[in-house]
Parts: sequence; C-alpha cells; structure tokens
Amino acid sequence: MANYAEMWKDLGMDLEAHDALCAVLPTAFGDVYLSQENRPEGMGFWDMVVADIHGIRPAELIEAQKKGQKVFGTFCVYVPDEVVIAADGIVTGLCGGSQFWVPGGEKVLPKSTCPLIKASVGARLERTCPFFRIADMYVGETTCDGKKKAWEILGQDVPMHIMDMPQMKRPQDVKKWEDEIKAFAHVVEEFTGNQITPEKLGDAIHIINEKRKALARLYEARKAKNIPISGRDALLVMQIAFFDDPVRCAQMTNKLADELEQRIADGVSVFPAGTKRILLSGTPMAIPNWKLHQIIETSGAAVVCEENCTGTRYFENLVDETKNTLEEQYAAIAQRYMGVNCACFTPNTGRVDDILRLAKEYDVDGVIDVNLKFCCLYDTEGYTVEKALKDAGIPVLGLETDYTDADAEQLRTRIQAFVEMLG
Repeated sequence: MANYAEMWKDLGMDLEAHDALCAVLPTAFGDVYLSQENRPEGMGFWDMVVADIHGIRPAELIEAQKKGQKVFGTFCVYVPDEVVIAADGIVTGLCGGSQFWVPGGEKVLPKSTCPLIKASVGARLERTCPFFRIADMYVGETTCDGKKKAWEILGQDVPMHIMDMPQMKRPQDVKKWEDEIKAFAHVVEEFTGNQITPEKLGDAIHIINEKRKALARLYEARKAKNIPISGRDALLVMQIAFFDDPVRCAQMTNKLADELEQRIADGVSVFPAGTKRILLSGTPMAIPNWKLHQIIETSGAAVVCEENCTGTRYFENLVDETKNTLEEQYAAIAQRYMGVNCACFTPNTGRVDDILRLAKEYDVDGVIDVNLKFCCLYDTEGYTVEKALKDAGIPVLGLETDYTDADAEQLRTRIQAFVEMLG
C-alpha cells in the first residue's frame, strides 16, 4: 500500500486503530481471493483497489472536494445516485461489513442491532474509515427501525438527510417516493450550490444506467454452464461498485465482461464440471464480508447469483432515459427505485417472484437464504421465501450469521450437508 498516513491524519482518524484494521486485511484477502486458481485477468483491477482501499478512492474524493465538489455518503440502494451526480456531487457507499467496527457501534447501540448497522456506526465513531470522515453529508432512509435510530446518532456531528421510504407499493406510495426524491433534489441543490437541470439529470441517468448495464453483463456471464468467474470475485466487483467512480466502474466491468464472454466461448470454467450452482438470497454483504461465499465455494459449490442489495437488486431495471422534463425524470426515477424488492415492503410478493425467476434463469441447484443476525425483516420473510421455494421444488437452506468467524465451522457443516443433499 502507498503511504496515506498524512491524509488519514488530516481526516482526524485514529491511526493506531486504523493500522490494526489494515494489518488483517491483506491476509484475509489473500486467503479468500488470491488463493483461487484460474481467475480472470481482469480481476487485477479490483485486487489493486482492495490493496489500497483506504487510499486511492479517498484521495480522489479529497481532490474533488478541493475543487468544490460535495461528497454524499449513502447506506442503501434506494437513494438515487442520479440526483447527486446531476448536481455535480459524488456518491460513496458507507455500509460497514467488518466485525472490526462492531464493538464501536455497540457502545451506543443495543447488541441486538444487526451487525451492518453496528459496523457502520462504529466505523464513524471510532474514526477508522476514511470514507466516513470524508463524506460532507450522509443520506439515510427509513428501511428499518435500527437504521432510523442510527441516523439520529450519526446525525449529531455530520449533516444528515433522511428519505422516508414508503412501506407499500400502491400508486400513492410511488407518488410519495417521487415527492421524497424531489425534496432530496432540493437539499442537494442547496448543499452543492448547483442547480439540477433536465439536461444534467438526463446525463446522470445515462451514467448510472450504463453502470447497471455493465454489472448486468457480468451477471449474465454467470448464467453460463461453464462458470467463467467465481462468486467471490463477482461479489467483490459489486462491493467496490458502491464506492468507485460510476464511469470507471462501467468501463472496468465491461472490460471484465468481455473477458468472461470470451472464456464462455472457449469453454473455460473456474469450477469443475458438475459443481452445484447456488443462488444466495437475503441481506446484503458489505465489504469485506466475504465469509459465506468463501465457505460455499470451498465446500464443493459455486455461487452463481445473489438476490440481495450487493447483487441483482443493485443493478436490475433501468431508469427511462426518454423523459425530457424534471417532473417526468423524477417520476421515472421513482418508478425504477420502487421496483427494487426489499423486505421492508408489505406485501412483498415481488421479492419471492424475483427469487423464483432468478433460480430458473441461473439454472441453480439450490438456494441459500441468508439473514444477518437481528435483522427481523429478512428473518421473518425467510418463512415466506422458504415455503415458496419448497412449493416450487427448489432445495433451500436458511442461515443466520453475523460478521464473526465464531460460527464458521457450523456454517460449513450445514452447507456441506446441503451441497451433498443436492448431489
């Protein structure tokens, strides 16, 4: 890694604690990623990004701030990046995926809060993540009760805007979300000092749509009988997509997709013939949460798709680019984002439909439905998901886990038994 100590010091970070975090990352990354054989050459870009994950992109963001741009930190796929980009702002994801940050979060949150929320709060309060230090404004949303209370804590020392997420998907709810987007746009305009015009918003919609198309190409390649990329590598691409410049993300992902499509044509696979194909559904897997993919793919199976926010929910469906007025564009953005099927909605038949559709499209042998501990939304919806899959004759395994390795061997035993049952 390059030496970014001065930058971290200027951000007010706890350098000693940050060094402890950085010390474990290379080993973890090496064990999960660099131990793989026959990886696509294009993954070298993402290896480089992770090697300097707290240096390269943060330095870019700081340079942009020096030129007057504002950085908005987000925690959810419902926050429309298009609005921020249209005002010449920059978006960076902020969700924490490391156990390292959880104890810091537990200083102010109940232990019965999900690890993603605790890690996200801990990353800020413990001053060990540059992205949390750099963001000029945080953008929260009301997708769960734990987040609602976490925003109150994070908003004490960082400007915070909260978008009120509808809980249903009736026409009036879509209209409500459109109004929330308009209100957010007004806040963004005031905060950046830049006006959002139909032309700028149209360009921003196109930029994010191109990013989505590139990620969709990556997933399309995973449908092949000869699997050209591991689930671990695909997950890494998705995790970095939340942080990277969207234009660069699209360019590098398209380049990787070119390689994967050539691999498919050449019959190249990273797994032996007959390897069982797994669809993961459920809660998101924020970087560096690689535990389940690692266990599954070292237990005789391959993850070929993720139905979660670090998977298909992030890129599926495009915003209509044919609209020419702000009113029409905001309505189109609302329509696209309300098409994302999170467990926060009721009723939520759309998510079950998505899982059944993806299981067929990716020709999976089984589904593993994953719930981060204390996430009552996905835990409760697990009943409906598992029943629908069993009714459809699709083998399913429900799992609950957190960010620690304490349950790794238990998970491995259950996953290996599930894979053997598929055989």
